[in-house]
Amino acid sequence: MSGIEPRLGLAGVLALRARILEKSESLAQLARGQPATPAPRAADPIGAFGTAMNEALQAVNALQRSSEARTAAFERGETHDIAEVMLARQKASIAFEATLQARNRLLSAYRDILNMPI
Repeated sequence: MSGIEPRLGLAGVLALRARILEKSESLAQLARGQPATPAPRAADPIGAFGTAMNEALQAVNALQRSSEARTAAFERGETHDIAEVMLARQKASIAFEATLQARNRLLSAYRDILNMPI
């Protein structure tokens, strides 16, 4: 798998698919004029967001550590597969850039909320 979240796995993908299908069904019910059945809410949405962010940052950190380890192994001569090393470095770079963009967008949204008139 070549994604930013290496620990997502099949169960995570299936859970994500199920949530997407639930949202789609709710939207279809609204389009037909029927009241949508409310989706179960998380007990603590702020904690859930914090947990999701923490897991994403840990995944990015794991990719960066893996990249560093493969680069060091290549420099020591323990491996000769430069393609694997470069792929690991690119994955880590893309994950870091995505994290940086998410941070920038969150900061922008926070500033917009602060500047809203009351």
